[in-house]
Amino acid sequence: QVQLVESGGGLVQAGGSLRLSCVASGNIVYVNSIAWYRQRPGEERELVAVINSVDSTNYKDSAKGRFTISRDSAAKNTAYLQMNNLKPDDTAVYYCYVDRVRLEDGYVKLEIWGRGTQVTVTS
Repeated sequence: QVQLVESGGGLVQAGGSLRLSCVASGNIVYVNSIAWYRQRPGEERELVAVINSVDSTNYKDSAKGRFTISRDSAAKNTAYLQMNNLKPDDTAVYYCYVDRVRLEDGYVKLEIWGRGTQVTVTS
């Protein structure tokens, strides 16, 4: 069974930093793109940042210059979201998402979500 587990959320003051981690587990041999989404109260889930299998990245406009998505160079099933200069508007549940994985037995699984980690930024 493939699972995504996020960690690193918490409570921080405006201007502070947090580093989120996402680990994909479950007999995985290949992970395609990994993305971070967030969902603020009363709003729809939105894409924050994405990194593909060749480490090309893309960001939501409000995240550019403040957030950095990366993948572990050795363990490609692990991704991070470094968030600097956090603002109260960044308060949300942050979710890790993988679009496609290939397992050791050759099966491919699509569209996998983590359970999310809460980020709260106080003013």
